[in-house]
Amino acid sequence: MSFRERLFFYLKKMAKHFLLKENAYGWFGDFSSWDDAKKQTTGYDQDLILNKVKLSLLKVKNGEEVYERDSVLFEEIQYSWGALSGLLFAAANNHDSLNVLDFGGSLGSCYFQNKNALKSVKKLSWNIVEQAHFVRTGKENFSNDQLNFFENIEEYKRSNPKTDVLFLSSVIQYIDKPYNLLNLLLDVDPSIIIVDITTFTNQGRDIITIQKVPPVIYDASYPCWFFDQKNFIQFFIEKGFQKMGEWKMPYEINFGFHAGIILTKI
Repeated sequence: MSFRERLFFYLKKMAKHFLLKENAYGWFGDFSSWDDAKKQTTGYDQDLILNKVKLSLLKVKNGEEVYERDSVLFEEIQYSWGALSGLLFAAANNHDSLNVLDFGGSLGSCYFQNKNALKSVKKLSWNIVEQAHFVRTGKENFSNDQLNFFENIEEYKRSNPKTDVLFLSSVIQYIDKPYNLLNLLLDVDPSIIIVDITTFTNQGRDIITIQKVPPVIYDASYPCWFFDQKNFIQFFIEKGFQKMGEWKMPYEINFGFHAGIILTKI
């Protein structure tokens, strides 16, 4: 069994049993507020996480490894086909030009994941807005003529008057006030929104949980939303978007699921 297969087996097993043990890895709890959940977590801004992601992604950049996700290295690229389809659709409708705002995009994981599949795009600009220490590391080690890093949305907007795709991969569920942030992000006026690897539920309400990350990835924990999928999509409909498509990830979670959504501006 390859490392990738062993890792997937491990994550699947942990996700299935996380509610059965107090210290299990995965998602658990139903907290009344974000602050209550945050008090029991370590957070995402640790240097440990940044350093692990940096070392892994440098190996991908230098051609020593094929693909990185959450600091874990894989033997082959694990495409999110729904997200990639959305990117190619956006480029095809924009004369093979693509300007992406990847909010919370780490050091460029999704850029390196998709760049070979986007070779046919004549003009690609992949722009990441991240925490300051990620941006510093990104500029020092990963920036190129396609990949750029910014500390906030205003800084991004000054350099990018047009946004074709707002790309949100495994990020919005880790924000204290996600809908406030989404309102700010919509100010860039994207033509297409791609929401990928996001936690959803069909319980009619949003749920605040704690996610504990398996040590095989890195030792961390943080609050995490499970959005009611219907209400989440309705938010964008009221902002002038329509759902183009959606997909689910094959990860077992007891009271919810990972999914992706493509939304297009009407």
